[in-house]
Amino acid sequence: MKKAIARGNPKGMAPPGRSDTGYHHGELQEALIAASEAILAEHGADGFTLREAARRAGVSPAAPSHHFGNAQGLLTEVAIRGYEALAAALLQAASGKRNARDRLHAQGLAYVEFALTHPGRFQMMFANKRLVADDERLRAAIKAAGREFERVVAELAGGTPKQTGIAAAAAWSTVHGFAKLALEGKFGAGNDEAGRREIMRMLVQVLNHLWPRDARDVA
Repeated sequence: MKKAIARGNPKGMAPPGRSDTGYHHGELQEALIAASEAILAEHGADGFTLREAARRAGVSPAAPSHHFGNAQGLLTEVAIRGYEALAAALLQAASGKRNARDRLHAQGLAYVEFALTHPGRFQMMFANKRLVADDERLRAAIKAAGREFERVVAELAGGTPKQTGIAAAAAWSTVHGFAKLALEGKFGAGNDEAGRREIMRMLVQVLNHLWPRDARDVA
């Protein structure tokens, strides 16, 4: 399996003001990841280039390849961290809720909120052709995020592990599809606070329709 991160000391000429060797190994990795996150936030997945990430980090265009192998390696690391952040958001959303149904609703809201807050990162997390698909850490991060839904669905639906897996896939598919449609503007503009509130109100109605917490809450 091709490793997503290649070890080695960066070489080559760097842009004025910063030499590649001005960073420690880990510092340069973090600088490139931060630059990539900024590009994704500003321009989305389609606007990312390895050269621009290197420029923003203040290093030579060749420097990223010494640490991540290629653009896929760097973006895979960004995606891994995105899934880790998503899993943490789902876990936090479910904590303190009184029952499984409330926890599932909270996780659905957290999932879409994550997508609306980090649209570029979210899109890249699912841009399989731009990632190292067989990276073990990426696979583990994806499974960890999915398990947060599975735990709650297992409480709510019960049944065999296979049935729980199917129910969790249904829950994930629902909120992921909603998030994708929201990012595409199908539920109105979500680039301001008022627009996001309206999108989230619609999501609450969708969740109440599929997994009603109380008959009085169903619109």
